[in-house]
Amino acid sequence: MLTMVLPLAAEGEDVNPLLPHTAEIIFAFVFLVLLAVAFAKYVVPRFEKAYADRTAAIEGGMNEAKQAQAEAKAALEKYNAQLAEARQEAAKIREDAREQGAQIIAEMREQANAEAERIVTHARTQIDAERTQAVASLRSEVGTMATTLAGRIVGESLEDEARQRRTVERFLADLEASESARQAVGTDG
Repeated sequence: MLTMVLPLAAEGEDVNPLLPHTAEIIFAFVFLVLLAVAFAKYVVPRFEKAYADRTAAIEGGMNEAKQAQAEAKAALEKYNAQLAEARQEAAKIREDAREQGAQIIAEMREQANAEAERIVTHARTQIDAERTQAVASLRSEVGTMATTLAGRIVGESLEDEARQRRTVERFLADLEASESARQAVGTDG
């Protein structure tokens, strides 16, 4: 049985058990060529496509990242420019507010000064009117008292109004003259 499985060797030849038969070598070679052709036709293109897809995805991602980075940088520059502009505008608004505040304060001071001047003028006018009225009232009362007193001292009635007025005015004029003389002496000495 053994003879059936093993090929017959020529009688005198030594058979090397490590060397395969020629038919097996040809069969293995054909199988290897077919396997290489199938591998080159079906497997390699898929690997190449997967590699190309992965390369494209990576490059696309890198390009998107670069583009996003450029957009972020542009947005940052735009934000910084807007921030600088907003700061300048805020400074201008503060300066305008300061100027308006100073102007309002100046206007309020002017109004307060004008109002104070008006009040002082009105008070002086009122004081002058009250002084005039008081002087007239005092002259009348002093005149009446003086004539009554003079009438009691003299013993005769001084009811004549014209005479009474002249007497009172002369008396008051003498008082004013003596007061003026006393003030002139007080300021000289």
